[in-house]
Amino acid sequence: MTLAPLRPALLACAVATLLAACHVPAKIERPALRDEAPLAGLNTTQRAGWPDAQWWKVYGDPQLDTLMDMALRGAPDLAQARARVSSAEQNIRVAAAQAGLRVDGSAQVTRQRMSEHGLIPSQFLGFTWYNQADLGIQVSYDFDWWGKKRFAIESAIDSARAAEAERSAASLGIQAMVADTYFGWLADEARVALADRLVAARERALRIAELRVKQGVDVPDTAQQARAELAGARQQRVALQGSADIRRVSIATLVGVSPAELPALTPRPLPQVTPGLPSDAGTDLMARRPDIAASRWQIEAALRQTDAARAQFFPDVSLSAMAGLSSIDMDKVFSADSRVFSLSPAIHLPIFEGGALEANHGVTRAQLDAAVAQYNATVASAARDVATQALGAQQLANRRTQQAAQIDAADALLASAKARAARGVRDDRESLATEAALIQQQDADTDLHAQALSTDVALIKALGGGYRAEPIASSSTTSTHGTTSP
Repeated sequence: MTLAPLRPALLACAVATLLAACHVPAKIERPALRDEAPLAGLNTTQRAGWPDAQWWKVYGDPQLDTLMDMALRGAPDLAQARARVSSAEQNIRVAAAQAGLRVDGSAQVTRQRMSEHGLIPSQFLGFTWYNQADLGIQVSYDFDWWGKKRFAIESAIDSARAAEAERSAASLGIQAMVADTYFGWLADEARVALADRLVAARERALRIAELRVKQGVDVPDTAQQARAELAGARQQRVALQGSADIRRVSIATLVGVSPAELPALTPRPLPQVTPGLPSDAGTDLMARRPDIAASRWQIEAALRQTDAARAQFFPDVSLSAMAGLSSIDMDKVFSADSRVFSLSPAIHLPIFEGGALEANHGVTRAQLDAAVAQYNATVASAARDVATQALGAQQLANRRTQQAAQIDAADALLASAKARAARGVRDDRESLATEAALIQQQDADTDLHAQALSTDVALIKALGGGYRAEPIASSSTTSTHGTTSP
């Protein structure tokens, strides 16, 4: 076959391209984005490296490890995030299926009666009924010279990467909530144990006060005061136990099981906390936060959409071919004389579309601007989150240092009171009051310890929790064979 019949089509394509280029909008360049989080001047202690992907193992708690495994398998929020990733991956397949070569086969057998009053009456043909058999293969190919389909595929790929980053962000959120709730449960159980000691001390103090009132040594108000203090201690114990029960139910919900299916949890000491930030937090945070990575991929997807919308201004060039067999005689359908062929080059040129192409391009440009604004807001929010948690962790560390000094002083006072009671200089009331004060200081320390753990978990989440984004290549390095960027 010679190329002579195709030369007019190629010439028409060149003319159409020149006409279309007259009103094509300028190519949108990649927007300038932040490459560093605004954390300069944040003076905190340095953390030894970034959190690991399994950051919760640093606390050395097997119970927490079990809960994390359950959460990553059955958390409802993660199931939704996985569904979004799967949907984005299917969008890639849909976009890819619309590009390149397409081959269709067809087979049809028709029996038809001709009208005796039609354009060609049946009596002239000598028959009224006839059979028609058609077998064929159709081949079509769109020349994606301007990258319409390529940009659509790249946009779908970038959207899938954004969905995967969002899934990582959802996973990190679940992990942080499980750890925070579990540590809150440990703190509640520790404070319940302290409340039991306080109740016991208040009960002994009440017995002494009632005995002294009965003997006429003290006025009745002394016993009433002791009863009020005992009631307050019992009320605090009930509140703490209720909080522990609620947290246990919350843990079950987070890991996707019923409270009855939750493994038995044993109270254990709260793990220690080492606050601080990595030395390169400002520069490396951009690749460590999954929400920032998701925003970057959304910008890439929006940028490819603007390229696809711009490519719509250029003409479509396609080539279709058909080969098959056609006969009204069923016995001759497979003979050589029944062969049919066709070759159809086509050009589609948008000349007047009522502004639809400009409007579509404007929509994609607005979506790109929105994605850039979302990215900048995400970076600012991430920096604020890191700074807030880091400063909060440092403040709690200082408060815990002062609280430890108060506990040491209260412990020394208790030792002195017990020594005086042993020598008979004072009765047990002083020892019980001092012991109650020490228990209250220990309760405050446990509460601060729980706050420090909660802040540490929040800081790990703010630092990305071990996530590491893949590098984003520039558009100049992503190309598809057989396409040309206009």
